Formats: sequence, structure tokens, C-alpha cells
Amino acid sequence: MNTTLLKDTIANAKAQETESGQLSSLLDSRISHLHHAIQLPANNSVPALLNFIVRYIEHVPEFIEAVDEIAKDAGIRTYTDPIMGIANEFFLHPPECLDKEVGLVALMNEAYLAHRLIEEINDRYMNHFGAPLVPMDMTRSNLIIHHLIGEPFANQLDSIVHSAVDQLETRDPPEQQSTFQNFCQRRRDQRDLAREIKRWPCLTDALSINLMLDGQSAQITLH
Repeated sequence: MNTTLLKDTIANAKAQETESGQLSSLLDSRISHLHHAIQLPANNSVPALLNFIVRYIEHVPEFIEAVDEIAKDAGIRTYTDPIMGIANEFFLHPPECLDKEVGLVALMNEAYLAHRLIEEINDRYMNHFGAPLVPMDMTRSNLIIHHLIGEPFANQLDSIVHSAVDQLETRDPPEQQSTFQNFCQRRRDQRDLAREIKRWPCLTDALSINLMLDGQSAQITLH
């Protein structure tokens, strides 16, 4: 899947942010109200959070490319192309509710849709097949972005994702196909997952922002 246009959109938004500082200003106004679970560096909190968001956004075309190659090798692009197509469309033709935002602020919302889509797909694959479709877990990073977007709007975006996943599930069930059965069997092998993660470093990109879960500090990891 060609992600050139998506990458160009991100590059343009980053250049716009350099000139306008729109997202930085938004973060500066919200940083004192962040949930206590989000731990930032004592100094340069806004730049650290901005860098986190930029990497979160840039991760979308990276994981689309990774999944495309993984699916091509496994012979299951019939099942992954519609999913990655929706993730791509969230950027290029976002829902109308995102029209009022521009630049990195808009892309943060759109990246949240794409990452939540993969999170939901992985959850459903785990429930149905005992293995994730994509070897990455964005839950913690998604929680941070959800909080930055704020409720009830972030919940509205979650509803859009749920609707998209429900529509995907109306297609022919992949478990009836032998290629998909073989893929799921390999996916349950931790060695297979380790090989894919080693091949695609973007699936284990670590950031320096911590999230407190159940009273314990955990390194935020972009998978």
C-alpha cells in the first residue's frame, strides 16, 4: 500500500507546526490538567509531549507498510488490505467531525482513529483466533492520546472506530480460508512474533513518557 501521500501530509503538518506552534500552544494550556497517570520529564514537558505525539502520528504509515509486507509474505492481504485502507482513509479523508482542526492537531485525532482501529482489530482477533493480527500493542499510548483529545470527543472517535470494525466483520469470515488458518497458527508461535518484530523495528519504538498503571511506572512503548 502506497503511503507517500500520507507521509507528505505529515511532513506538511510538521512544517506548519514549526511556523504556528498551534499544537505546542494547545499542549501548554492543557499540561497542568493532565491525568496524574501521565508522567512527563520535569523539564521541557511540552516539547517531550509534542515529540511523543509526532512519533505517534508518524507511526501510522510505518505500521501500514509493515503490515502490508507481513500480509504479503503470509498471503493474507485479502484480509488486511481493507483494514489498512480504512487506517489510510482516516488520514486522507477524515470524518466530518474532524474538519474544524488543522495541522498536527488534526493528525493527532486521525492517528488516534488509525491506532484504535488496530487495537480493536487485535482484540477481536485475540478473542476469535487466539492471536493478534498485528504484533503491536498501542493501548498505553492510545490512553494518553485519548486523554489529550479529551472527552466526550475522544469517545465519539472510539464510536467511529467501533462502527468501522463492525463493518469489516460483515465480510466473509477469514477463518474459513486455509491461508488464514496457517497464519493464525504461526502467529501463536512467539518465535514467529519475535522474528517479525526484529524485522520491523517500528513495532517496538520506545518513547520517554511514562504512564502510571495500578500505581506502577511503565515505559510507554509504541508497538
